[in-house]
Amino acid sequence: MEKFDIIILGSGPGGYVTAIRASQLGLKTAIVEKESLGGVCLNWGCIPTKALLKSAQVFEYIKHSEEYGISVENFDKNFDNVVARSRNVAKTMSKGVNFLMKKNKIKVFEGFGKLSENKSIIISNQDGSVNTIMGEKIIIATGARSRELPALKQDGKNIIGYREAMTLKNQPKDIVIVGSGAIGIEFAYFYNSMGTKVTIVEFLDRIVPAEDVDISKELEKNLKKNGIEILTSSEVKNTEINESGNVDVLIKTSSGDTKTINTEIVLSAVGIKTNIENIGLEELGIKTEKDKILIDDFYMTNIKDYYAIGDVVKGQALAHVASAEGILCVEKIAGHDVNPLDYNNIPGCTYCSPEIASVGYTEDQAIKKGYEIKVGKFPFSASGKAQASGKNEGFVKVIFDSKYGEWLGCHMIGDGVTDMIAEAVVGRKLETTGNEILKAVHPHPTMSEAVMEAVAAAYDEVIHL
Repeated sequence: MEKFDIIILGSGPGGYVTAIRASQLGLKTAIVEKESLGGVCLNWGCIPTKALLKSAQVFEYIKHSEEYGISVENFDKNFDNVVARSRNVAKTMSKGVNFLMKKNKIKVFEGFGKLSENKSIIISNQDGSVNTIMGEKIIIATGARSRELPALKQDGKNIIGYREAMTLKNQPKDIVIVGSGAIGIEFAYFYNSMGTKVTIVEFLDRIVPAEDVDISKELEKNLKKNGIEILTSSEVKNTEINESGNVDVLIKTSSGDTKTINTEIVLSAVGIKTNIENIGLEELGIKTEKDKILIDDFYMTNIKDYYAIGDVVKGQALAHVASAEGILCVEKIAGHDVNPLDYNNIPGCTYCSPEIASVGYTEDQAIKKGYEIKVGKFPFSASGKAQASGKNEGFVKVIFDSKYGEWLGCHMIGDGVTDMIAEAVVGRKLETTGNEILKAVHPHPTMSEAVMEAVAAAYDEVIHL
């Protein structure tokens, strides 16, 4: 039986990053993966969806080329080729992870891994054979999948999850998307840009409900302007395939009435379900609660030498969170002096158009926490770079503690803001004050100037507004 210092169950952005860091620390490392290296993120999530969204963005630019003084005639999209490009990007990234495994001398076992006694993992291989490996430490990083609701039973054809949404053989004429988190909103933007009639159904009273209220309002305004129908405070009560092969979606609306929408496709984007079934947790006595594995501040479960990271534990279900958790976990195992992860300084990004990026407290959260706050907003309509690029929707909103100048939160909506949010993350990590951001010279003309201008607005020193 082959033995390792560290065995990681799952090779998503939590698992493979953890494996590489463990190897860098001199630990003999193995990884067990039942499907494709890179997990959902590289193969069915973060990366291929961004490829789809880039195609949508290019198509949008061509449709509006006259606004830039350029005439383009006889253009159209090829839906099959758009999907094929996305899949090719995913394959390239997965191959890249395979290269990194070899480079870092990490042994990869392909098959379904189940935790067993004495820190062993039984691997059921795809050819039907079984083998067992042992590790001094075992890290569970099995990720999650699309969650199903009773009224939204996925059949993979008419009622689908995110996997099927990015590989449809034919572009649907219409689609109902249930849920308005990042997954739902990104697919709404993609299909709307491609020419599909899109309806969003959200149970709560606003879309992207985890974001600041001002962000939700701005995004809803933009999506509606582009022809997307939005039903908030609404619930899907039933779905039924009709005689024509479409789906009748029965919806209880905000008024309390019901309406039925006939659509080709229903995309369920109502959250995720962790992959913790049948991996041996119960047999070993590893505790779970509300679909999550219970851990301490450094990701150890209640059973010594067993750890868990990523979507299977409490916290934001984001790729960069899983990676950070995994690195911290193995550095702690290796004896490094590390601090627990600050989950209030995790950036969240949604790659629709306009993009959304945020970190820290929303305005409402800061007030509920008891802070006296300064709030500044700067619209991209007042940004020279945004006007020149033809993308002047949105704004930057910053929130500071009035007493000490602590940067409590930053919320952005606009073109390219997912590449701008890191300034706020680093600033908050370094306990930067509003005055320090205000006095840090930002280059002109750039979109990032809007951060400085928003801070200036909070301190009544804004120049360009």
